[in-house]
Amino acid sequence: MSNDPTPQALSQATTDFQHAHVQAVRQDWLARIQGKNTDLFSYEEVREILQAREGADLPQRQDVPLDKVVGSVGRYRDFNRAFLPRNEALEERWRRVAAVKEGPTGLPPVELYQVGGLYFVRDGNHRISVARTHGEKSIEAYVRLVDAPFPVEADSADALSEWLIEAGHRLFLEKTKIRDYYPDSDIRLTEPGRYRQFHEQIDVHRWHLGEYLGREASYEEAVRSWYEHVYLPLAQEIQESGMMKEFPHRTVADLFLWICHHREELKEQYNLDLNEKAAVSTFASVYSDKPLSQAIKSTKLAVTRMAAGDDVIIGLPKDQETGRPGNQ
Repeated sequence: MSNDPTPQALSQATTDFQHAHVQAVRQDWLARIQGKNTDLFSYEEVREILQAREGADLPQRQDVPLDKVVGSVGRYRDFNRAFLPRNEALEERWRRVAAVKEGPTGLPPVELYQVGGLYFVRDGNHRISVARTHGEKSIEAYVRLVDAPFPVEADSADALSEWLIEAGHRLFLEKTKIRDYYPDSDIRLTEPGRYRQFHEQIDVHRWHLGEYLGREASYEEAVRSWYEHVYLPLAQEIQESGMMKEFPHRTVADLFLWICHHREELKEQYNLDLNEKAAVSTFASVYSDKPLSQAIKSTKLAVTRMAAGDDVIIGLPKDQETGRPGNQ
């Protein structure tokens, strides 16, 4: 018996996809307004944070609750946390899966990784999206267990996000021992997976420190030097600037990483090395976590660039403006 979808099934599947896509757009828009996150988790990122690895046992076939599937190996940007399709380019594949699902043979089981009590899609993202759109509560899957060095204490996507933040913080403290050297330090982030950027900075700083010392710098030396000469000056400028009121749900460490990225972008684009004060003021002039404030800043930037050109940098102190190429 052929499992090719009928024209009627494809037509209905097209309607279902369009409805699901509109829902995804609405959910993402509302989440941005409310400051919430509707993204699926990246399996690779979670595995890296946990320092986990796939178990050697063969996958087991079982029914898995769909609301426990919270991430994906490779398609975590294509669907939101409810597995609604964000990308219109998914339509052809999605509607064929939806149409075949209603055929005589149905669809094969999906393939999942299990981390604690939660699951990540190895193969079958469209099948899960279709199943959730149709209101199903579970799906048949081949499940492979993933081993983590400590228990994953989370039973939902939101709980996993909080748990990963704490796990990343714990591993950061264990590796750097920064609290041993600076008991008053409080480097905390509000998003999972970003502590690795601190590790990367310390590794790069260690190399430069070794070049300066003329010998290999120890990891402790690198951590201490990075904290005193890289982290603290910018963190103190962030606190003294008063900009934290524009980011009420974030930490100084969050802003530190964002401003480091902002600083590098301006250096690459304009060949401009910003000091801490300039990095903070230019960032604060353009960005805010408050929707109304962000809209005002975006409008001001657009108007300024219309008048002065695309190369204008809002919030640049006079001492740094005069040092820009072309202004000397």
